Amino acid sequence: MKKIFIVLIILVVLIAILLAWFFIINNSENNEKPIVCAMDVKICSDGSYVSRFGPDCEFAPCPKEDLIQIENLQVNQVINSPLFIEGKARGYWFFEANFPIKLFDAEGKLLGIAIAQAQNENGVGWMTEDFVPFKANLEFELPKTEMGILVFEKDNPSGLLENADELRMPVSFLTESRKVNLYYYNPELDKDSFDNIQCSQNGLVAVSRQIPISQTPIQDTIKLLLLGNLTQEEKSQGIETEYPLDGFSLKSASLNNEVLTLEFNDSLNKTIGGSCRTGILWFQIEATAKQFPEVQEVRFLPEDIFQP
Repeated sequence: MKKIFIVLIILVVLIAILLAWFFIINNSENNEKPIVCAMDVKICSDGSYVSRFGPDCEFAPCPKEDLIQIENLQVNQVINSPLFIEGKARGYWFFEANFPIKLFDAEGKLLGIAIAQAQNENGVGWMTEDFVPFKANLEFELPKTEMGILVFEKDNPSGLLENADELRMPVSFLTESRKVNLYYYNPELDKDSFDNIQCSQNGLVAVSRQIPISQTPIQDTIKLLLLGNLTQEEKSQGIETEYPLDGFSLKSASLNNEVLTLEFNDSLNKTIGGSCRTGILWFQIEATAKQFPEVQEVRFLPEDIFQP
């Protein structure tokens, strides 16, 4: 009788444990809230959209995102010639360290071709499956359409269809623009009778560009200058520049009583150095700004930039 009583107690305890376990499981399941991700979307380089999903509400990957990424252009961005392009692509997107970039108008007319060159940074070549940075300068004729397509082609020397691939990015063209000058430097024009470089404004050379009509033409022009995009023809003429400088950018521009104040960000202190170098960097910005008749004087902030 005593043994039966003990067995009954054990059974009661086991049943209580099981009931408690089921209660905890059911209660925790009922308390779990459904995952609701934000309804925003991300536009991809090819013009498509992806939304958030999964337990972490991360954006779904964009098409080709794991193969090639364009870093300085956005979908439907207004572009002008020459167009500087930079990004990164898997090593097998290249052949002999390059791949073609083509620009078409909305009617399929080829406007220009550039060759993207792999940038051999830190000794890393293009023969890898990792991402490799690239740069390209694309010069193109003026289109008749407002829209176009940039085509980043995987280099395919075999010509086989199964080895072909491409990323197509929609872009826009300038419809209303104005001509401006960007002042760069040619040291051959800035030498004295002893063939010494004088580091003066005599070496400044104007190259013409088109910018969109906007409310901030001076600021837009200075920003374009700081990109340092010279064509191959301009480089062959001896024109050069140190721009762009890492970490250096224009924060703001204000004009008051013919005095233009330009505020810059120089997070990596790239504007300091010898008096010759800093003077030329200064002259390029100043001359570019003073082409506008409303600018008679240029001041820089912070005051310690471009110091030798």
